[in-house]
Amino acid sequence: MIQVFVKELNSFLNSLIAYIVISVFLTGIGLLMWVFPETSVLEYGYADMETLFSLGPYVFMFLIPAITMRMFAEEKKAGTIELLITKPLTDWEIIFGKYLSGFALVVFSIIPTLIYYWSVYQLGNPVGNIDTAGVMGSYIGLILLGGVFTAIGIFSSAISTNQIVSFIIAVFFCFIVYSGFESIAAINDWGSFSSFIEQLGILYHYDAMSKGLVDTRDVIYFLSVIAVMLLSTKLILSSRKW
Repeated sequence: MIQVFVKELNSFLNSLIAYIVISVFLTGIGLLMWVFPETSVLEYGYADMETLFSLGPYVFMFLIPAITMRMFAEEKKAGTIELLITKPLTDWEIIFGKYLSGFALVVFSIIPTLIYYWSVYQLGNPVGNIDTAGVMGSYIGLILLGGVFTAIGIFSSAISTNQIVSFIIAVFFCFIVYSGFESIAAINDWGSFSSFIEQLGILYHYDAMSKGLVDTRDVIYFLSVIAVMLLSTKLILSSRKW
């Protein structure tokens, strides 16, 4: 698994993918937080990072599939997947190695945003007038969200031999899992069942964590979704033996 992880991470770092993804994420969030008047912290007048944590998931919704779309799809198209499978590696080692490399890149892109937190912290009146607990909870939620999107991207790449198709499928699944259930729950026909439908989506648990209360039920939800997507990827890879 370590060998696959290092190989995938080196392939990212030796190409423009990693640098483009991190640059686009930081530039996009930076413009939204500090430049565009509709979402700027300076215009808003409150020392918080709501812009990062409310719009960041939608940026990740496109950037993370761009990272993961090549992981299995490219190897299938090039025929190198057979070479990888014949090595003394289990399917889980291949999946976890690729997953962790993509997830590491997501975490690397989040870490520099701590500069934004420090800036807002210093701009507070008085200095430090910011809900640190809420910010830390939101960061944990954003990292777990990145983990879920990465798992979805890995699965989408495993079911296709075309990177573009993999990208489109991953974006669609990320959107459905993140906010699709809340939209479905908003339909009046569900009645009392709507609350249950809403809790199936990520947005419900993500918003709960952004309040600074890291509930184990929310963490278990994120880890469960990751596990389901990775297990689905394992089933796709195992289907070659059927």
